[in-house]
Amino acid sequence: MKLAVVGGGSTYTPELVDGFARLRDELPVTEIALIDPNGRRLEPVAGMARRMLAHAGHPGRVTATSSVEEGVAGAQAVLVQLRVGGQAAREVDETLPPRCGCVGQETTGAGGLAKALRTVPVVLEIADVVRRNAPEAWIVNFTNPVGIVTRALLDAGHRAIGLCNVAIGFQRRFAGLLGVPPSRVSLGHVGLNHLTWERSVHLDGRDVLPSLLATHGGEIADAVGLRPELVRRLGAVPSYYLRYFYAHDAVVEEQRSKPPRAAEVAAMEAELLQLYADPSVVTKPELLAGRGGAYYSEAAVALIASLLGDRGDVQVVNVRNDGTLPFLDADAVIEVPAAVSAAGARPLPVEPVEPLYAGLIGHVSAYETLALEAARHGGADRVRDALLAHPLVGQDAVAEELTGLLLEANRSFLPWTVRP
Repeated sequence: MKLAVVGGGSTYTPELVDGFARLRDELPVTEIALIDPNGRRLEPVAGMARRMLAHAGHPGRVTATSSVEEGVAGAQAVLVQLRVGGQAAREVDETLPPRCGCVGQETTGAGGLAKALRTVPVVLEIADVVRRNAPEAWIVNFTNPVGIVTRALLDAGHRAIGLCNVAIGFQRRFAGLLGVPPSRVSLGHVGLNHLTWERSVHLDGRDVLPSLLATHGGEIADAVGLRPELVRRLGAVPSYYLRYFYAHDAVVEEQRSKPPRAAEVAAMEAELLQLYADPSVVTKPELLAGRGGAYYSEAAVALIASLLGDRGDVQVVNVRNDGTLPFLDADAVIEVPAAVSAAGARPLPVEPVEPLYAGLIGHVSAYETLALEAARHGGADRVRDALLAHPLVGQDAVAEELTGLLLEANRSFLPWTVRP
């Protein structure tokens, strides 16, 4: 079985390889093709990946190439984990919006829109290459903003599913609090990518969320950056990304007073690449745990194993709405539990969503529709409309200013902004 990783030069790739090595009975990989145009990153990451498999006694081989055509040819699954513009572009996404009084974050708000503008055209080009060279392959998208990018892929007719690590992170956290294996815990996870709530936590089929909140409410609230009083009143656990909505002004003040996360990650990546280049390093470094993306490798292995092995089990993924949330368009992409098989992912029925959540989900889903139009077709007016529609922006003067700033900062990535 051949798997291809587009963006294989990411410093996070060894985490993915570690998952393939540990879970080889679940997913018997014979080749991992790492694809990245940046040879300075790809070479040490590929070397590290080879040493890790050898150390684990895994028989699979690692290949490395800058050619998408070569890398994806014959693959059964293609994982896409891109960051167009690298950490430098991310730093702009995080630092520019606070100048206008808005949250600066790489996957939501104005920063998330900038990332979508840079990313969607690139991912669609890659997906077309996959279609020509591996037409039966599944595209597993981990590239942010996952919901928007996954919808772009689906709208273009690709065999694609979006994946995020938020749900599996909650499952592991709750299992730890309950002192049980994660396999016994399932979630009432609902919303959009990076805009989700856990409305139930089932242990062997019984909802234990009320007792979890009663016993560990303060700890859970701290983990998602919100007041315990809010979490207890909701009776649900919002994802960490809801902090950007529920505590917007406090977050903006924090962002104005401390270095951006991008700078921290860039320094971490430089150190990781040095470690990967050291031939004596054969297991993933402890430093990698601070890189982000916890449990992504386990989620990716489980998803690919179900798609290729027709297991029909339930996983939280990003899929077409298709009536699951009746207040959204059928073509919207939502993040909910779904039955995963060789035919793809079929979202399971969801209990009616309370207005407190449905209103925000509908608001952000409408923004995502406009953001995708801007990413596909360009145009300052489309960018401005998307910003105006986003609840983290939503003001005409602010949207106007941010449009100019974002387009100027991203001009080198957006050919349609180049003046004749």
